[in-house]
Amino acid sequence: MKSRRRCSGKSPQTPAATGSKMYHCSDCGKSFTKSHHLKDHERVHTGEKPYHCGQCGKSFTRQSSLQIHERVHTGVKPYHCGQCEKRFTHESSLQIHERIHRGEKPYHCGQCGKSFTCQSSLQRHEHVHTGEKPYHCERCGKSFTRQSSLQIHERIHAGEKPYHCGQCGKSFTCQSSLQRHERIHTGEKPCHCERCGKSFTRQSSLKIHERIHTGEKPYHCEQCGKSFMRRSSLHIHERIHTGEKPYHCGQCGKSFTRQSHLQIHERIHTGEKRYYCGWCGKSFTRESCLQIHERVHTGEKPYHCGQCGKSFTCRSNLQIHERIHTGEKPYHCGQCGKSFTRQSHLQIHVRIHTGEKPYHCGQCGKSFCDQSALRSHQQSHTGQKPYFCGQCGRSYTRSRSLRTHKCSNIKPSDLDVNSSN
Repeated sequence: MKSRRRCSGKSPQTPAATGSKMYHCSDCGKSFTKSHHLKDHERVHTGEKPYHCGQCGKSFTRQSSLQIHERVHTGVKPYHCGQCEKRFTHESSLQIHERIHRGEKPYHCGQCGKSFTCQSSLQRHEHVHTGEKPYHCERCGKSFTRQSSLQIHERIHAGEKPYHCGQCGKSFTCQSSLQRHERIHTGEKPCHCERCGKSFTRQSSLKIHERIHTGEKPYHCEQCGKSFMRRSSLHIHERIHTGEKPYHCGQCGKSFTRQSHLQIHERIHTGEKRYYCGWCGKSFTRESCLQIHERVHTGEKPYHCGQCGKSFTCRSNLQIHERIHTGEKPYHCGQCGKSFTRQSHLQIHVRIHTGEKPYHCGQCGKSFCDQSALRSHQQSHTGQKPYFCGQCGRSYTRSRSLRTHKCSNIKPSDLDVNSSN
């Protein structure tokens, strides 16, 4: 009797249908359900990128990756958010974005408990705890926690700026920088402070601003313990300890710890004074100097001495004044050890030792170590004597001469009356 095989009516199942992974990578042992997935993966080891972009020449291991990349050039964003109408080039990016509306953050950090909308964000965050920066620049050796950050950084070396502003034509190395820049033209400030209502173009700027309200200063100097709200402020501060001044003036060679200080200094050479006083028309190189000057017209003196109540138009003048009460003289001469309350006074004093006299009279050529001495001297040519004695009317070219003047018209009885008053 012949045995018969019963037909089950089911076709043989494929590895993909059963979930088995029968295609294995000989390099790393990773397994795949489909042969073409294995082929795509093997290109990671061989470095082969057979799919090339016709616009910029960039290469990819998969055709699907090329198709997604081409949307950068075409601007096609086929995936739309039903909540806010935001568009995306990847379906996966849309899915991650939708979690913002749902408040869903399924990926949690095992160290600090912080939650994230996508796994890649969690992985990048974990580098904060481990200190790992696995992506290295071959040009300068700088390391990064994200591959995308490395790619953006490499454009600095290549000089590549593929993102262009449609309004002014300015170019940028990354799309996020372009998006932030475009807010200058639109005036959009989407990040709002819940405490005071102030708005910002960047989320990072809002976070830094919020520290004003919380008092948080998370960046600490290891040398002196001083704390800062911004990492960049800490870096600048650390240059005080290291003596580093990386910004140099091309005209005179003077060096600065901050680029902004160099830019202000360069206006000395160019003569540029872009900030004008609406009261008297006087111009200034710095906006802060203009604001201080305007207090001369308004009479505002917001800085008060806690010891004697005297008021000042700027904080630095108050700090200098307070040294009268404390007796502090923090500026010392390296030649003779003499001390001064102001750095400018020390600089003038040092010229006694060096013999430097940088201020010259245009009339007779005589030189002086400080500008005030030159001004007093110039009055000898003009005959101007702006300092008058209120008792006898005698005038002087210098205020010091008036102070030492002994008026013959003042009688001892007048002094007694004045003292009694």
